[in-house]
Amino acid sequence: MSLISCWRDLLQNVQFSLQKYTLILKWFADFDFIFAKQNRPMGLFLLWFFFGIGILIQVIYLLIIFGKTAFYKGNTSTANAHNEEGVTVLVCAHNEYSNLKTLIPKLFEQDYPSFDLMIVNDRSSDRTMRLLEKMMEIYPKLRSVTIKYTPPHVTAKKYALTLGIKVAKNDIILLTDADCLPDSDQWIRKMTAPIRNQHKTFAVGFSGYQKRDTFLNSWIQFETLLTALYYMSFGLWKKPFMAVGRNLCYRKSFFMKVKAFKHLWHIEGGDDDLFVNLYTTGKNTAIVLDPEANTTSIPKETKKEYLVQKKRHLHAGKYYDGADKRKIGLYTLSHALFWLFGIGMLIYTGINQSWEHFSAVFGIILLRTFLVVSIFNAASKKIQGTKPPKSIWILDFLYLGYFWILGTISHQAKDIQWK
Repeated sequence: MSLISCWRDLLQNVQFSLQKYTLILKWFADFDFIFAKQNRPMGLFLLWFFFGIGILIQVIYLLIIFGKTAFYKGNTSTANAHNEEGVTVLVCAHNEYSNLKTLIPKLFEQDYPSFDLMIVNDRSSDRTMRLLEKMMEIYPKLRSVTIKYTPPHVTAKKYALTLGIKVAKNDIILLTDADCLPDSDQWIRKMTAPIRNQHKTFAVGFSGYQKRDTFLNSWIQFETLLTALYYMSFGLWKKPFMAVGRNLCYRKSFFMKVKAFKHLWHIEGGDDDLFVNLYTTGKNTAIVLDPEANTTSIPKETKKEYLVQKKRHLHAGKYYDGADKRKIGLYTLSHALFWLFGIGMLIYTGINQSWEHFSAVFGIILLRTFLVVSIFNAASKKIQGTKPPKSIWILDFLYLGYFWILGTISHQAKDIQWK
């Protein structure tokens, strides 16, 4: 989602009339008179006003919305229920020889009796075909379908997924990527449990990234955790709106019923979050919050690779439903209000030596920083079973520029590609 679409959605929900506009001006004029009479500048009031809005929305998100994940106490006993319906694990691969060489044996270590693995070999020019032929001799439950070209009117990833799902043996489809590995041998069992035992259509899981000792990796860990807080928290509140295709499960019968990616073929990306955004509800979707149900991906090693990836992810956000855009937009807008007007007040009150106001603002910033660190720590333990990256407060501040700048660029981008 971008700066432009965020403001457009906000303005669409506020209807201004000349009479209302006149009343607002009169209201501010009255306050200007009061402040002038008391020898207090109107600017200080406006700074406090917008800073206060930012604080209020941030507290609601951090404690109430994100707190749903951070303080989650769910029941995972259904993962061990006796219904062991067949599952097809589906992976789309384009020149992923080295990753598939590791992934395929790892998947067949899963502790689940009834599953098969489908690899969609999408226009690969490396040794993928030879590897699959060799692996199918070793693993009887491994199957593959090869794509030699993509029709011009569709996007590559969606076409590959559609063909793979059409020929899948089982009705339960569990998706991941070639560069992902399950975090435990219980991955299939726990990710499919809500569909097998609770009659859900979608099961949404978490997929993290391998940790590296670099600043870029710390940022990737932070941004991935924040994204998970968005979609897992709203999902737990029965308002699901997105998922990641690296760890997503749904029924083939539903996929075919809604005619696959109808209305989404022309959009590059979105085979996971846009599909989920269209069809998930509070009744048909479950959030799988269990470290044993996670997958872990290989992170990008350079800034250029990471920006290309994130530009593709953020580009899909402009196609979200308006209400779902606001789920992210309100947090990012209040985040910007908090930091911009908070820093503005520190500068303003410092110059004017208004130390009471300066101390109050500085104290509020410290309290919110403590709250952010606490929520992220608790949420990371619930989602990943590990601690979040260090210096969360610094990464939180940097998010101010990341979302608004990269989001706007992604909204305008026309060169989005899968592979």
